[in-house]
Amino acid sequence: MSTPMQRLHRKQAWAARGALTAAAAAVLLPLVRGGPGGLLLLVVGLAGLALTVAALWWVLSRRGAVRAGAALLAVVTPIALVVLFLRENLLWVIALSGLLWAAAVWCGRYALRSTGLRQGRIKEYRTPPPKRPFLLLNPRSGGGKVEKFALRDKAERLGARVVLLDPEQHQDVAALARTAVADGADLLGVAGGDGTQAQVAAVAAEHGLPFLVISAGTRNHFAMDLGLDREDPATCLDALTDGVELRVDLCFADDRPFVNNASFGVYGAVVQSPGYRDDKVGAALELLPDLLTRQRGPRLTAHADGTTFTDPQAVLVSNNPYRIDDPLGFGRRQRLNSGRLGVLAVKVDSAVEAAELLLAPQGVGALTAREVVIDADEPQLEVGLDGEAVTLRTPVRCRIERRALRVRVPRERPGVPDLPPRLDWRRLRKLAAAVGRTAVPTRSAHRRRPPGDEEPRR
Repeated sequence: MSTPMQRLHRKQAWAARGALTAAAAAVLLPLVRGGPGGLLLLVVGLAGLALTVAALWWVLSRRGAVRAGAALLAVVTPIALVVLFLRENLLWVIALSGLLWAAAVWCGRYALRSTGLRQGRIKEYRTPPPKRPFLLLNPRSGGGKVEKFALRDKAERLGARVVLLDPEQHQDVAALARTAVADGADLLGVAGGDGTQAQVAAVAAEHGLPFLVISAGTRNHFAMDLGLDREDPATCLDALTDGVELRVDLCFADDRPFVNNASFGVYGAVVQSPGYRDDKVGAALELLPDLLTRQRGPRLTAHADGTTFTDPQAVLVSNNPYRIDDPLGFGRRQRLNSGRLGVLAVKVDSAVEAAELLLAPQGVGALTAREVVIDADEPQLEVGLDGEAVTLRTPVRCRIERRALRVRVPRERPGVPDLPPRLDWRRLRKLAAAVGRTAVPTRSAHRRRPPGDEEPRR
């Protein structure tokens, strides 16, 4: 009689077999059904896809008639490909091949997800509720979420001292937080954008106080990666009475804190535009041609733990790396306490290089580092710091302080979803060959947990 573990191993092995079979069928179906002509059409399809990407590059990097023509080409090319496959009665083959590939990906991820390679949750620390919490609420943030969700009333009922920021004047939120600490506050919290969150978070880390994130901003990227409820920011206040603490990293660009990322180059210049807040697309289309072709803006050099990126158009330095290799996890961070900066550098100088990104993304450099230095041929750099426009002296040193921030979160919250594992076809072949065995070898079966890695939730 088989044990539950043996049954799990068999399911895992059969899922790997299913993934390999579906992937092979997805590749062979167009070749078998279409013959030599089908192979030629596949080549034409790939060429059309590359042409579409090149046209989009021209849309972003050109103006006037060239931009209009490129936009038309980006629309017409996919339509022409669909018509061509319809005429050859191969559109259903492509659709079925796509479904088979989706099935292969699903089965492969199921098999790999069962191997125990998923990252653990951030350890939660039980601490007593704060006695004198202090909260800053921005009434304009997120289109008025503070008023919509009655955040002030709920916070005051829970014993917090609340200060509403004045939308008509600029206020130094870091100074307000320091004054609150001097008055005896034992927790600092913010309902606002990520840029405001970062400033107050730095004060909390400086004084060793817990920090409360209220997801009342527009995008709430930090709240999302903390596993907070972005649909109802009022639930974040539950942490005042029934909460736990997480230890997460805090980053700095020189002396300016950030919780998400610092953007240099193209995006850093676009957010400086006076019209960016009112018309993001219009401002970007106006500035991008000069920025992408280097007729405007500094020439950047990024140094990251011994690796140098020369003359990229954009560099993104993030508080822990973003997932970029999978559409389902794109732009998410599985961890916020690895003690590593994520670094993405983009260098694309032509439509051909833009099209090459489909097969060999040589124009994108990605790595992790403990320190990143951004240099330039200008004395100052325009930087997008958690979406806020700032100007810093060159060179800019980005660093990370591991687990420097005590974030207090509700005990009950949606949580960070487990990102799908990366597809590893070599490991899938090994799993598929394990049918009938009593154990399936995994990469983590006999591996010791590295120092500082996550502990399971208690």
